[in-house]
Amino acid sequence: MTDEQITRMLERYKKGLEIKKQQYHDVKKHDPEFVARNRERARLHYENNKEKKKQNYEKNKERNKLLNLFNYYKKKDMLDKLQDKYPEKYKQLQDMGKIES
Repeated sequence: MTDEQITRMLERYKKGLEIKKQQYHDVKKHDPEFVARNRERARLHYENNKEKKKQNYEKNKERNKLLNLFNYYKKKDMLDKLQDKYPEKYKQLQDMGKIES
């Protein structure tokens, strides 16, 4: 395929996305049947994946607590106090790449 053909294909793809987006915002979003089907699909997805969401939360709980602690001290511009108060957590943040050594 030539560069011209690739460019045309990409332009058609982008134009198709724009048309679908415009159709959604102009037509589908205001259609009560579509809204009802979409809500039903979302409700079923929520019910079927509750356990996955819970497992993901439990798996990342410690990481999220650590990042919240880091963001708090970073926002207050007190990373040196974080290092003094929580040396193990500071080391974990360095290992994650949040803090440069």
